[in-house]
Amino acid sequence: MTADPGVALSHRRTTWGVMRSRTVGARRDGVPEVVAVPGLAVADYLQPALCELGGWTRAHLVELPGFSGSGEPPHPLDVGQFADAVVQWLDAGGLGRVVLAGHSSGTQVAAHVAVRRPRAVRALVLASPTVDPRFRSRRRVLMAWRRNRQLEPPSLDEQHTAERERAGLRRVAHALGVHLADALEDVVPCVPVPVLVLRGDRDRLCTEEWARELADLAREGRFVPVPGAHSFVWSAPEAWSGPIEDLARQSP
Repeated sequence: MTADPGVALSHRRTTWGVMRSRTVGARRDGVPEVVAVPGLAVADYLQPALCELGGWTRAHLVELPGFSGSGEPPHPLDVGQFADAVVQWLDAGGLGRVVLAGHSSGTQVAAHVAVRRPRAVRALVLASPTVDPRFRSRRRVLMAWRRNRQLEPPSLDEQHTAERERAGLRRVAHALGVHLADALEDVVPCVPVPVLVLRGDRDRLCTEEWARELADLAREGRFVPVPGAHSFVWSAPEAWSGPIEDLARQSP
């Protein structure tokens, strides 16, 4: 992605490797900051959606160790270790209680963070959550991904190419395996803060039934449909901004 002068880059050390992050927008009195966790092996695609959040608060996009512009981890990480890296990033940031927004596999990482560090998280957003139990095997999830891919703009694959090549097939395959082994529906009931579930109305990786189930499992959950497929944050980056802003302003 072309460098954006409105996006500030920073690097922070964690036990699991150096994490790069991108920051947009400015702090607003009485409005929490947002921290976004991207999907599997990529982050560039979320920058336009990050910039939409930057219109009403300061927003950050963290890049998980081993992917995008972050450093090498000591070994291939599992979902819990990715979450611990984000916890360490938050602990060192002095941001106050944030709205934590995950997209796709980033929802699994974000949910674990919200359970581990409720003092750092005001509310949790699960956008296009994974992995739907209907697709919880490599074969089924890849078939669902192919069906969904037909509904995404070609520019999405073009956007992902460089980051996927940098990560390499072995690392991406490992990350897919650990996310398949992690059951989000077991974590969500333990999240002690409000949960917002967003699902694109043409998503072929996350069914509406499961998205609604996750909202029902939360102690305080809400489901909001948005237009688009699994990566609606790329095709319609503004789609998540309004629901997240409403959540941020309503959450204590």
